[in-house]
Amino acid sequence: VGHFLGKNRLSIGEVVQSVNSPDRELVRVQDLTPEKADQLIWLRARVHTSRAKGKQCFLVLRQQQFNVQALVAVGDRASKQMVKFAANITKESIVDVEATVRKVEQKIESCSQQDVELHVERIFVISQAEPRLPLQLEDAVRPDGEGEEVRMNGTTTSQAVFRLQSGVCQLFRDTLTKKGFVEIQTPKIISAASEGGANVFTVSYFKTSAFLAQSPQLYKQMCICADFDKVFCVGPVFRAEDSNTHRHLTEFVGLDIEMAFNYHYHEVIDSITDTMVQIFKGLRDNFQTEIQTVNKQFPSEPFKFLEPTLRLEYTEAVAMLREAGLLTLTPLFFFFPSPQYDTDFYVLDKYPLAVRPFYTMPDPSNPKYSNSYDMFMRGEEILSGAQRVHDAQLLTERAIHHQIDLEKIKAYIDSFRYGAPPHGGGGIGLERVCMLYLGLHNVRQTSMFPRDPKRLTP
Repeated sequence: VGHFLGKNRLSIGEVVQSVNSPDRELVRVQDLTPEKADQLIWLRARVHTSRAKGKQCFLVLRQQQFNVQALVAVGDRASKQMVKFAANITKESIVDVEATVRKVEQKIESCSQQDVELHVERIFVISQAEPRLPLQLEDAVRPDGEGEEVRMNGTTTSQAVFRLQSGVCQLFRDTLTKKGFVEIQTPKIISAASEGGANVFTVSYFKTSAFLAQSPQLYKQMCICADFDKVFCVGPVFRAEDSNTHRHLTEFVGLDIEMAFNYHYHEVIDSITDTMVQIFKGLRDNFQTEIQTVNKQFPSEPFKFLEPTLRLEYTEAVAMLREAGLLTLTPLFFFFPSPQYDTDFYVLDKYPLAVRPFYTMPDPSNPKYSNSYDMFMRGEEILSGAQRVHDAQLLTERAIHHQIDLEKIKAYIDSFRYGAPPHGGGGIGLERVCMLYLGLHNVRQTSMFPRDPKRLTP
């Protein structure tokens, strides 16, 4: 790529337009270890920082959440011109370097690769960043200020957060697939509000109106009616709530589960809690690099969980809050169990029927309560679920009680007329799971392109 300038072996490269393909293997920054000492390698990375000092220039080269120190020094392989050239490469530019890997006597604390550095012999600029960047990355990686929203695009912390988020999705899919679940895809443009509430976005739909789905709820259940037995889906969910809090987004990723059970909806709770525990174990065992990277900027305690998962009833939680004098201060989507339990993950069961959607099964022993539950991480709700009403007549009565237009949910109710197994499930907010697992304080930090009442771009 690019041209040589005399003996200096440096260049601003031509734009890569796939003219040729050099026979060259590019090494990953994360693979630069003492085992590679004295090897001559090629590497592509961003210039994170540069510092010129006399006849040498120190670069920090970044690739995703990993970085390494590189030295360009006047000598047999580099001229003064080359050192000056390297020092003037703008931050965030993408470069190719040919360099020898060298062990260092003293650890380089500021880099992820602490035991080696690169001695650069050739350097090419593949894509030059503008001198004045719209966002200074040093500002983005500073520790979180009080009440301050920090956007982390392009930083090592951001890379770690979203790689861990990818891991949550993968673990969710793998765990449920092993349990015999089938992944389904559901429509996001629907004819009636899926939760029966007013918090829906209305969209123009040819000569009429439609809504953006608040949940894949009705479609998950229709699949259970069609004998799929166990289903899950991963996809966007829309909530038209004018909530500008640390935990609300108008569009988020829903991890949804629905399954038939035999005799008791606690079979569903057990299946979901085990799935979450497998996710927590997978993150703990396979994502320590990402967790430690985030902890450097946002320190937090390691996430704790029990097996089996702690389950408390709603009335017990209210009593615990009353006893602690917190009942008036703490709404029940924030609930911190007594320290004696020593867990960051737990379930609240048996919510009042009045606060749950129309398709929730009432508690058989107390009609004021319901067979419904929420799951919490570090005191904040991440999942809402329930046993569903699977009888068409009772479902019709509950819909009328909630003043839902029966004509708009006719196909949904009709699907239960052919006989439906008892079933239940829940919906999980992906961004909240990541935020709370990592001990972050704003859901926007775990949404790559957040959507809230004030934000529609980028």
